Amino acid sequence: MERFDVAVVGAGLAGLTSAVDLVAQGHRVVVLEARGRVGGRTTGQLMSDGRTIEMGGQWVGPTQDKVLELCEAYGLKTYPQHTAGEDLFVWGGEVSRYGAGESRVSAKSRPEVARMMAELEAMAATLDLEQPWMAARAREWDAMTLQSWLDGASDNAEAQAFWRIVAPAVFAAEAQEISLLHFLFYIASGGMFDILLGREGGAQERRVVGGSHLISEALAHSLGQVVRLSSPVHAIEHTADGAVVRYEGGAVSARRVVVALPPTLAGRLRYAPAMPALRDQFTQQVPMGSVIKVNVAYDRPFWREAGLSGYASSPEHPLSVAIDNTPHGSERGVLAGFVEGVHARRLTTLTREERRAVALECLVAYFGPQAAEPLEYFEKDWSSEEYSGGGYGGRLGTGVWTAFGPQLREPVGVIHWAGTETAAVWNGYMDGAVRSGHRVAEEIHTALSATPAH
Repeated sequence: MERFDVAVVGAGLAGLTSAVDLVAQGHRVVVLEARGRVGGRTTGQLMSDGRTIEMGGQWVGPTQDKVLELCEAYGLKTYPQHTAGEDLFVWGGEVSRYGAGESRVSAKSRPEVARMMAELEAMAATLDLEQPWMAARAREWDAMTLQSWLDGASDNAEAQAFWRIVAPAVFAAEAQEISLLHFLFYIASGGMFDILLGREGGAQERRVVGGSHLISEALAHSLGQVVRLSSPVHAIEHTADGAVVRYEGGAVSARRVVVALPPTLAGRLRYAPAMPALRDQFTQQVPMGSVIKVNVAYDRPFWREAGLSGYASSPEHPLSVAIDNTPHGSERGVLAGFVEGVHARRLTTLTREERRAVALECLVAYFGPQAAEPLEYFEKDWSSEEYSGGGYGGRLGTGVWTAFGPQLREPVGVIHWAGTETAAVWNGYMDGAVRSGHRVAEEIHTALSATPAH
């Protein structure tokens, strides 16, 4: 049996980052990836004109220093998300236009939305991002859902509609499915609302030329034969001295193991001995969200001619958010759209052609009849992805943080946990995944340095 210092399960950004760090520190590493590609929840789709569009995570922005450092290190360029023009918001069957940086709701409701944001941010600011379950009001906040807090905070119908877009847009889940404490942690992790939801100056500010999946591909290329594709791991047999990792096609032994999977998928692996009860129960309670991402290509970005940015949102349509996703240097126009939460669960039961019809109907409602005649239509139902289980990341419902918080990152013997869900900063984003990879590599390097190989 092949022997390694470290076996990494999963070749997304977290697993690959940890592997690169560990190799640089002189450790012998193997990366086992279930898919026939690297990149995890980032992936690209080639259009007929040879340009690539992103079908998974794609944006980078200010304070996402770790993922931006990787882009610079591997010579990957970024470019601004298109924002010129007015945004659209649909409420009460009416389509309203707003300038860049303006609130998406009417002037009448803006103060109420701003007040609610300020209250949420004030609560979030009291959290220790490394231990949110230790906050003074953690049990109170973890006992209620985001929706129950919203219901008690305002009876403004338009303000409530605004939050019905925000919650699925961030979590691919509904407000009643998310612990208030988890929501507060998440917005604090991303630098509060202006950064989290923003384009210029925010998390959606820039894109990677050629697609964000190129970051993982660059990491994997630097590792060479360390990465083994189409090698789904089924079982990890572990002792105090090391582990045997069994995958489809073979097995390897390692002194330490990195499991760089979403918690719900990490919980599906077979462990011998079994995981401690608290860790096992934790992974049962961190489901992924439901999201279908579509990209619709046109002969040109016709919405720009009408003075529109390509951004539209609506609590009344299943494709609740649309955005200009035209690739760098392309003469075509591409609109990306997101079907999230309850809408994604409904549309996943339809055929591809039926989903296409629903998506185009929404885009026509936003941008007019020209949206009905695309050149190409692409979709990615992340809920049907066996090795993702959904998107955008694992979420914590009521009571989970305060009951199981330490289980998120705490190693179990020689097994360590990585992935964006384990990040304290930029949790749920590519940057969080990279940060988790650096963290777990340092954990393991320290442990291996303290216990030299026999």
